[in-house]
Amino acid sequence: MQKTLYTREYQQMLMLLRERRIHAEMSQAELAKRLEWTQAEVSKCETGVRRLDVIELKLWLDALDSDMSAFVRDLFK
Repeated sequence: MQKTLYTREYQQMLMLLRERRIHAEMSQAELAKRLEWTQAEVSKCETGVRRLDVIELKLWLDALDSDMSAFVRDLFK
């Protein structure tokens, strides 16, 4: 079984997260500050080096003032 980190769907999720951050006109550093993470951790998540769990995904979207249910709909349309 292929690890989900390398699937097309996971890569699509990462692309949507980056797009949402850019649309919010927020740098990785600003997002990291809101999450109380480092900029390097945000970068690793966006590039697929570090995996996000569902709780972290919710925190990430909250930091972007983005709705998780809308994000999931966009991901699977």
